[in-house]
Amino acid sequence: MKALLAQSRAEIGMTLRRGETLLLTLIIPILLLVFFSRTSVLAAPPGGRVAYLAPGMWALAVMSTSLVALSIATGFERTYGVLRRLHVTPLGRARLIGAKVVAVLVTEMLQIAVLSLVALTLGWRPHGGTGGVLALLAALLLGTLGCAGLGLVLAGSLRAEVNLAATNGLYLILLLGSGIVVPLTSLPSVVRSAATWLPTGALADALHRVLGTGHLPSGGDWVSLMAWALVAPALATRSFRFE
Repeated sequence: MKALLAQSRAEIGMTLRRGETLLLTLIIPILLLVFFSRTSVLAAPPGGRVAYLAPGMWALAVMSTSLVALSIATGFERTYGVLRRLHVTPLGRARLIGAKVVAVLVTEMLQIAVLSLVALTLGWRPHGGTGGVLALLAALLLGTLGCAGLGLVLAGSLRAEVNLAATNGLYLILLLGSGIVVPLTSLPSVVRSAATWLPTGALADALHRVLGTGHLPSGGDWVSLMAWALVAPALATRSFRFE
């Protein structure tokens, strides 16, 4: 436990000191929130643009931090030999992955707090009671585990340069095809059907349901989120290579 806590503190410090990580995980979601809520580029969904965009930006923050930023940073740590040196310590693979997930969760809490303040100043009025809060926390945790597991699978399998390109491409695809910015009703039926089986699509749908309408996530959202939260970290733990 001491090794896990020590590595978690180190991971949190390194995450918050990376300027490029701050840009990706916080500044970009804020810019997208302000831009799309104050322009007519997107058709206004029921309830208004801010009501739709705010939950989507929560999902984008999770994806940016737990999938993209984590994968890219870990991939370069692996290339530069940082992970190889950690591998010979008592830390081990599972605790290293656990520490990275803890750092991601702390970063996400800061992101969501800032994004919520910005959205509230833009006129956002979220829904959801006590049950909704519990559902939000569960969905965010499951979505984080699924995205982090997927990011670590890529980081632990690909060369850093290949991982960088693959992760950025995946970021763009998930941003546009998961209902984060563009409502799923505006997308082709094939994309709509596939989106909810993606970790980001299920998370975005769950957040839209709770924060936008006050309803709980659908059964399909829970199945998808739990499946990714179980399978992706397990696969990362088994397949991750330190060199």
